[in-house]
Amino acid sequence: MTTGFFVLQMCGWLLGIPLEFLVVAALVRGAYRRFPFVFLYAVANLITTLVEIPPYVRYFLTGDASIWRDASVIYWVDECVLQVLVFAVVISLIDQAASTGRRRRLMRAGVIAGAFLFAGVSLLIRYQPPPAKYGYWMTPWTVDLNVCTTVLDLALWAMLIASRKGDRRLLMISGALGMQFTGEVIGAALRNLSVPRKLEALSVAGSLVTMLANMACLYVWWQTFRSFRPDAPSPRAVK
Repeated sequence: MTTGFFVLQMCGWLLGIPLEFLVVAALVRGAYRRFPFVFLYAVANLITTLVEIPPYVRYFLTGDASIWRDASVIYWVDECVLQVLVFAVVISLIDQAASTGRRRRLMRAGVIAGAFLFAGVSLLIRYQPPPAKYGYWMTPWTVDLNVCTTVLDLALWAMLIASRKGDRRLLMISGALGMQFTGEVIGAALRNLSVPRKLEALSVAGSLVTMLANMACLYVWWQTFRSFRPDAPSPRAVK
């Protein structure tokens, strides 16, 4: 880990952790009842961030390769947990946006089956057995999953916009997720481009894009949930 990456990571922690805490605090005021998977994801996002800080700091200060290996394992375990939860978030939002009755049940089953099928096929294609390191196959796999969740989020947006009674709150939540997913895909693409040419500046730029997209998502979520009133009717889109 270079000094540039560590400084960028420190900035991400200093800005991101307060926002993550504010999102969780806003959800606790009542929105968690309507958006339980969003709440679980927000809590997991905060916890995983706090768990990852000590090994990264120790590695930067000591340069011990064993600490880096442990940090990498922690990071990829956290990524798997967050990917599962973000799938659950998007599917739960689509479920809320869908009409009631048989159509809703069919859509829920189809989305869940499609998401798991895509994740499984992508894993079979990307997986590399040891001695290959986790990052060699986990990185492209998580990029595939981000693309999948981006497509699902776009479908959610299309449903909400097409609905005459579209929920503005769902639009804000899904729109913030769309910014995060898009930023993560662009950031990963920039980092992948930097590897063959060993361009650290391009890799840092990719990490910066990812960080800013995550910050934007957190900020929009905070503003959305801080004004949430459990007893108030859901705001509806104007025809």
